[in-house]
Amino acid sequence: MHTPSHDWITTPLTAALLRGALDVERTAHGLLPHRLPARARAQFHDPQLAMAESQPSGVRLAFRTRATAIELDTLPTKRVYAGVPPRPDGVYDLVVDGRPAGSGSVAGGNTLTIDMTAGGAELTPGPVGTLRFAGLPDAEKDVEIWLPHDETTELVALRTDAPVEPAPDPGRPVWLHHGSSISHGSFAATPTTTWPALAASLGGVELINLGFGGSALLDPFTARALRDTPADLISVKIGINLVNADVMRLRAFTPAVHGFLDTIREGHPTAPLLVVSPLLCPIHEDTPGPSAPDFSRIAEGELRFKATGDPAERAAGKLTLTVIRDELARIVEQRRADDPHLHHLDGLALYGEQDAAELPLPDGLHPDAATHRRIGERFAALAFGEAGAFAQRN
Repeated sequence: MHTPSHDWITTPLTAALLRGALDVERTAHGLLPHRLPARARAQFHDPQLAMAESQPSGVRLAFRTRATAIELDTLPTKRVYAGVPPRPDGVYDLVVDGRPAGSGSVAGGNTLTIDMTAGGAELTPGPVGTLRFAGLPDAEKDVEIWLPHDETTELVALRTDAPVEPAPDPGRPVWLHHGSSISHGSFAATPTTTWPALAASLGGVELINLGFGGSALLDPFTARALRDTPADLISVKIGINLVNADVMRLRAFTPAVHGFLDTIREGHPTAPLLVVSPLLCPIHEDTPGPSAPDFSRIAEGELRFKATGDPAERAAGKLTLTVIRDELARIVEQRRADDPHLHHLDGLALYGEQDAAELPLPDGLHPDAATHRRIGERFAALAFGEAGAFAQRN
């Protein structure tokens, strides 16, 4: 499995070598990072959430070593959508002393075939693969290997040609973020170029990314995970999944937001807390959900999404992005009377109409790699900049 040309040292994989994970699970193969704790995972057995939280967006191995060569054995689970061209293999980003130093992928692994038409999925087991980085400087250095943001990854073995120890605490503020598939990474090119990872790098903070594809639904167990996770800065991006899953009406939304924020404040009473409203998504600006796959161009390998609600249903309390933006702004303004550390950021400042004209959402819901960069740069300027919600702790 690994190249024999080095005197390899195998380092046990433990939680001490990981950043960005809230829990780890010992599996038959090795170590599986989780972005929700076991108690939260036990409270709702939803396949979409289980897949999303086990995809290690923002999770990275972090260690100090003089090694010039590194091998990492992993067992990835790759998603294949029936009728759609295969997705590229997940990308691992190497960062050395804070600077990009290479990327790679792991072949093989399990395959999860998802049939969006029939609504089923089938898992086919596959082999462990190996990621290799070589030619690194022969000097003491801090190494990070960012795991694929969109590929469940079991860590099997870590080998190096010099000893490894956990990287020291970098002493940077910890930024804890929660959001939807856009925060998870959607069509970002690599794990260090999702918009939260880019913003964290520009803001000089340590990221814990609780962006869960399809699963930012104001779940109480997610609020408790945010409450119980040590952090200096916190942000929650609320809206798109509530519309495209059509899970609640305005009557339930408002108290749910209050309850979500109340729970976070139980663990972080004075930390800067930034509420981010939805980015522009034309199909749901004024049309309620649910979203549904549009298979009209599936023969050409193109999958898009459409809104299936009726705009007239807004009168009965169905949510749209416009409704949510207005209500979030009102909620934050109301709460700020007693919580001066609470802040609001309009998602249209991150991605609005002019951006959509230049960089449209490829499938109607998710931004592409170029748009992730734009969103990350804007968030860094607006949140970490001089007048930003996080400036006081940056």
